[in-house]
Amino acid sequence: MSFNDDVTLDTSGVRTGGGRRGAAIGGGLGGFGLVAAVIFYLVTGQFPNLGSEVSAPVNDRPATDIAAECRTGADANSSDRCRMVAGKNSLDQFWNAQLASEAGLKYYAPTLNLYSGQVATACGTGSNAVGPFYCPGDQTIYIDTTFFDQLKRFGADNTSLAQLYILAHEWGHHIQNHTGDLQKIDHNSSGPTSSMVRSELQADCLAGAWMHNASTVKDPDTGIPFMKQPTAEQISSALNAAAAVGDDRIAQKAGMNANPDNFSHGSSAKRAEWLERGLENGTLEACNTWAVDRP
Repeated sequence: MSFNDDVTLDTSGVRTGGGRRGAAIGGGLGGFGLVAAVIFYLVTGQFPNLGSEVSAPVNDRPATDIAAECRTGADANSSDRCRMVAGKNSLDQFWNAQLASEAGLKYYAPTLNLYSGQVATACGTGSNAVGPFYCPGDQTIYIDTTFFDQLKRFGADNTSLAQLYILAHEWGHHIQNHTGDLQKIDHNSSGPTSSMVRSELQADCLAGAWMHNASTVKDPDTGIPFMKQPTAEQISSALNAAAAVGDDRIAQKAGMNANPDNFSHGSSAKRAEWLERGLENGTLEACNTWAVDRP
């Protein structure tokens, strides 16, 4: 899925950071991501120690460099970082309207932090090894775009729409923060019907709801839609990315048996199913994983 070349990019609300650590205050990474610590295991062969370097955010500086780098849709089509900025612009516009019309809620935009290496957050120390994640403590989505280079390792293609699916999934967790669904999660739960899995599958569906509408979401400066209509091939790449980060697929890649009772994000089939449900319906209502017996 590509951006129209002439749309303008707004980098306000985007930060860059990384390489700094705050004081340890205990606890683990309390953010919401696609695969979190399991990705770290696959990339390094070790389970991460997320309790030793946890702090409030210290990398909160304006992204003046990215403002110069990311000006138009053409920049978004040629740069992963600018693609994330453009995705934020579209997601903010879409959810601002959708939350008001469907739920009567006022939307507040999250911060997007495009960091490098490591970053201190209100949820702990993040790194590209644990993947993109949303931290409700500081209402920020953290992405090191070098993570996208790992997609092929999980059996997915590193396409523009696969990247944007990952971004939109994290935005889904931010929407759950608006609706109160994020507060329903028992972080000790697991299994196909657990609150953890329901949350992740709902975030997949919300990503699909945005994709359904993305080609109609307009840049307020130019009146031009941010994005072009996705092709069938591009949609397939996003569905494959969702399937690639299913709990069963991740376990298999790690040489482990997939035990559904231990699932925290959902199976490959279910992740693709709920993303497709969002793609087909394009609404918040269609993504209510909490209202079905087995999501």
